[in-house]
Amino acid sequence: MEPTGSLSAGAPPVIGAPAPLAPVRRSYMLALGLAQFGITLAIFSPAVVSMQVKAQALSPENPAAIIGAVMPLGAIGALLANPLAGALSDRTRTRWGRRRPWLLAGAIGLTLSLVWVALAPGLGQLMIAWLLAQITANATVAPLIASFADNVPHLQRGRGSSVIALAQNLSVLAGTYLATYFVGNLPVLFVVPGFLAIALVIVYALVARDELPAERAPRMSVGRFLGTFWTNPLRHPDFGLAWWSRLLITLAMFMFTTYRLLYMQDRMDLGLAEATATVAFGVLLYTIALLAAAAVSGWLSDRLRRRKIFVAGSTLLFGIGTLVLAHAGTIEQFYVAELIMGLAYGVYSAVDTALVVDVLPDPERAGKDLGVVNIANMIPQSLAPALGLWLLQAGSPGAQNYTLMLWVAAIVAVIGALVVLPIRRVR
Repeated sequence: MEPTGSLSAGAPPVIGAPAPLAPVRRSYMLALGLAQFGITLAIFSPAVVSMQVKAQALSPENPAAIIGAVMPLGAIGALLANPLAGALSDRTRTRWGRRRPWLLAGAIGLTLSLVWVALAPGLGQLMIAWLLAQITANATVAPLIASFADNVPHLQRGRGSSVIALAQNLSVLAGTYLATYFVGNLPVLFVVPGFLAIALVIVYALVARDELPAERAPRMSVGRFLGTFWTNPLRHPDFGLAWWSRLLITLAMFMFTTYRLLYMQDRMDLGLAEATATVAFGVLLYTIALLAAAAVSGWLSDRLRRRKIFVAGSTLLFGIGTLVLAHAGTIEQFYVAELIMGLAYGVYSAVDTALVVDVLPDPERAGKDLGVVNIANMIPQSLAPALGLWLLQAGSPGAQNYTLMLWVAAIVAVIGALVVLPIRRVR
């Protein structure tokens, strides 16, 4: 049965005890991919390129300091907003469902925040605007991934995870090329993706099933509020290990991507326009490798009914690609590293979401636990800019010790591969 829904429909059906989910059709997968594309284009593109352009506009002499101040604050807001929005969406009961109101309100709030980011005249306003952008973006992401868990049965989760991965990384590619064409027009660079996100989230909200559980979730108390940010890893060890794996690979990735444009300018001695174009082509190669890997690995994971070998192996390969990048001396070597990391992250991102959903402690409260998982995405985004800057400055007054930073990132990725292996609930 194909999940359907309407924003103008009456009260959604209430379901009783959890029943096996019916297979979803291609229309659902397409709508899921479009929504993920729109949200990621709006919020992740600034993290990859646009914020680095904004930082150079505000402080041409020291853009790294702007990035180091702004990005961690936004990540802290996201760290708090994602699990809270997920938990609140579990408790929401409206005639439109429990996920839709959060999806739509979050997308609108994100777009308004990005308008402020684009127009912010100084560091103070930029920090506040980016904080709000991350809060509203994660108020959208949390119910979207929870809705994925609500809709997609076990034997389609690898393919659904692949759709999410493909959409995320196509949006990064689109955002990178958007920066190439509109590098001198910051309002367009930040605001247009926000309006696209609203439109694509509406498409998903119209297609996805959004049923209410038969039992109401307990009211939010102080204890439950604090519990929103915690799932006991001793009671749920597989969930805890999946959480740590996500944190480590994300930290390794963001240690480089946060400073990717500056890496090309400093290591390869390129000007802003040439570095932006080079990064764009590198991201294109990365994305081509990622798309090919993601398209195959999610399907293969479902067929083989195995998750761990894909997640652990790809994380290890990502570490190898990072080492290649650490010693790259030419643009061609940079491209080779991008291909290796794209292949690795394609496999990882296509399967890891399925692995995480498979080990959820309580599928009926998916929003809360998936919000906790997203903390593993947000903490690295907070730590990576500061940790990366500290490593760049080690023995380098000009903050250009990229070799040390990338070696540390590679070691982090290898540890991330190892912690997947003890998971028991999935093969």
